Amino acid sequence: MPMIETINLTKRYGDLVALNNLNLTINEGDCFGFIGPNGAGKTTTIKILATLLKPSSGQANIAGLTIGYQNRQIRPMVGYVPDFMGAYEDMVVTEYLEFFAAAYGIHGPQRRKVVADVLELTDLTYKATAEVNSLSRGMQQRLSVARVLLHDPKVLLMDEPASGLDPRARIEMRELLKELRRMGKTILISSHILPELAELCNVVGIIERGQLVFNGTVDEILRRAKLGHILHVGVTDRVEEAGAILGKMPGVKGVKVAADDPTVVNGKGGRVLHVTIEDGTGMAFTDIPNVLINHGFRITKFSEEPVNLETAFMRLTKGLVQ
Repeated sequence: MPMIETINLTKRYGDLVALNNLNLTINEGDCFGFIGPNGAGKTTTIKILATLLKPSSGQANIAGLTIGYQNRQIRPMVGYVPDFMGAYEDMVVTEYLEFFAAAYGIHGPQRRKVVADVLELTDLTYKATAEVNSLSRGMQQRLSVARVLLHDPKVLLMDEPASGLDPRARIEMRELLKELRRMGKTILISSHILPELAELCNVVGIIERGQLVFNGTVDEILRRAKLGHILHVGVTDRVEEAGAILGKMPGVKGVKVAADDPTVVNGKGGRVLHVTIEDGTGMAFTDIPNVLINHGFRITKFSEEPVNLETAFMRLTKGLVQ
């Protein structure tokens, strides 16, 4: 049974359709990366799953329980981390966590132990007596994660947890999320920092204008986005002539001179060609430098352009928002 499931989930605000028949399936233990431009429907989806919004139609389930009908049973199973921390900034860290632990019905020695445990897990023990509003943005985000771990939820819903963090804070957040996944948590995380999602998540979903464009593993999305091969070929001079020669080769779909990709060899400048090779042609990439060398060109660069999660996102979406 899936841990998170949406069936034709739809949310309307008047004439605006924020979610349009969204169908998601996230299994227990998955770390699901939710990708999409601003206004695509990511936050709306997360708030519905956190029982903070009611869907207009369709259905959303957590561990087989239906949102909107079984919210009391669902809420103890879910931890929701918004992109910005809420109020209570005049409290010290332990007061903040003990307040929420009490709200979850955790009392006495057990509450003190739980607070100490989540502070240790999020590496905030040394800030236990600091005021919340004195913490850096990164520490506040870790404190927000500590808050939702107090009741040991099975599902974590995280809306842009690394938004606005400096590089060190992002690394710390990434390592914390890895540890949570090792603990068996099911995590749905939306983010614009796509390389980190590729490292964290085993499943990715791309949403655009409230509709799911793609849902699958990171490897599957990279294969789908790889429309042929793009080779970077650098020559010392006569770049236009080199491009014309390569453009006549069988299997070459297109050749263009890179706008701002110069090369320098022994003090002499050159330019780089981006050569697109069609899939299924059986063309040997090594034919390209051989042909150029036979025509008297000096090769300064020869490499294949990798397809990562960012390039896949750009190729599979149109940049449309509501």
